[in-house]
Order: sequence, then C-alpha cells, then structure tokens
Amino acid sequence: MTKLRIAIQKSGRLNEDSLEILKNCGISIDNGKDQLKASSRNFPMEVFYLRNGDIPQYLRDGVVDIAIIGENVLIEKGQGIDITEKLGFSKCRVSLAVPKSMKYTSVKDFEGKRIATSYPNTVIAYLKEKGVNADLHIINGSVEIAPNIGLADGICDIVSSGSTLFKNNLKEVEVMLKSEAVLAVSQKITDERKAILTKLQFRIKSVLQARQSKYVLLNAPNNKLDDILKLLPGMRSPTVLPLAEEGWSSVHTVINKDKFWEVIDELKQAGAEGILVCPIEKMVL
Repeated sequence: MTKLRIAIQKSGRLNEDSLEILKNCGISIDNGKDQLKASSRNFPMEVFYLRNGDIPQYLRDGVVDIAIIGENVLIEKGQGIDITEKLGFSKCRVSLAVPKSMKYTSVKDFEGKRIATSYPNTVIAYLKEKGVNADLHIINGSVEIAPNIGLADGICDIVSSGSTLFKNNLKEVEVMLKSEAVLAVSQKITDERKAILTKLQFRIKSVLQARQSKYVLLNAPNNKLDDILKLLPGMRSPTVLPLAEEGWSSVHTVINKDKFWEVIDELKQAGAEGILVCPIEKMVL
C-alpha cells in the first residue's frame, strides 16, 4: 500500500505542534519512545522524525514526500523546495542582535564586524542587499554566548519572545525575515502520493480555518434584526431562526477570531442579547 512520507522535527515545539495538527486532522500516529519512523493507523502515512536542518536534503532527495518545517530553515537550506501551505504556528523572526551596551543606528553598523550565526546564507543575502560586508562565524547551536566571550560583535538567530536575548544581555536590532511552520513538498513526489497529499491538505485547511474562527449564537429583537445582520459576516450569510418568544430571532454565524471583540461590542450596541461563543473543531468550505 502506497503511503505518504512526511518528515517532522525530531523534538521541540515544532514537533509538538506538528503532531497536534495531524491529530486534529484525525490522523493517529503509532509512535513509541525514541522511534525514528512511525505509521498512521487510520491514514496512508509514514512519519519520519528528523533533525530540522536535515529535512531539506531529505525532501530534495525524495526520501520523504512532504515535511512540516520552519520557513526560515527552507530559506537557509531549502532553495527550490515548494511550499504548499503556511500553517500559522511556530512563528518566529530571524534577526540580528548586538550587546545592549552597543550604540546602534542602522545595519551599516555591522560593516567590518563579526557575526555569529547558524544561518550564514540568510545573513549573506541580507547584508549583500544592504551593501554591508561582515565576517561570519558559523556556529551550530547556541550563538547568544558568542559576544560575551569575545567571539563576535553580534549574532543572527531565530527570535520568538526575545527572552533568550535578554538573558544574554543582547538586543534585537534588525528583523531580517519572519517565519512560521509550512508544509513543504518534494519535487520528486509521485502522482500516487500527490493524491494522498490532496486529501491531507483538505483536512489541514479545514483545521486551520476553524482555528481562525468562532461560532456565534445570539438573540436579536426583530425590530433591530436588519441592523444586527449588517454587522455580521458569515461563510455565506448568517442563519436566522424564530424564537418561541414572539418578536425575537436567534442568529447563528461565524466570526474571524481577529475581529471577534470588535464585532461583539458592535452587536451589543445594536441590541443583541444572550451572545454565546463556541470554538469550532473543523470547518469544511
């Protein structure tokens, strides 16, 4: 039986988020402790647990068909590998940072300086675009310590909350790019496996759409119904049902979570009552 081969990070937050989205897609993975490969019980899929930096080469060689990987890793090591879906989790920045004590005005301040990084290709491309020449020290692992021990004048690394920089007396001065988890596809994927990928993408889109939305039910007096409906978005249009109490209707719709509080405030002002908000598990469009 043909199976879709997917690579995910062996450990860390991206591993947890990747397994979570597969679980939300209804895919059960049989995975024992320290296993490097596992199969799904209910979907034609094999999961390969790999080091993040090795995944682009596995995609390029066709050893795996797809991967959930940080966009920043593909930019650094995955030239020519296609991204089929942005997944909206594990967001971070790839940034330049310097010691807090250093006076910083612009990227030109890196001219002739030493930068420690595990993202040399990204740094070289960025500095070339800015017309800056700097010396790179390539470090695999924690680069934040490099300025403290005199190895470098600054660093380039991924930044999420910035707490690691703060603890090492560094400050973020240039955001070179923003990244999130993506679904990447090998150019060597077969047609058979593409058909399985299409089914997986359908499930992923349903999960991602649900994560961005809230299901809202409310009661509306009929004399204010038109004004309330004008405020409401929906997949096609809100659903309106009569209540047992004469002169009132129940309104059901879906609201984007980013606009949620703004819309709720407007609904209350327009006369909506008994507003009930529910999470959505899946949304099939």
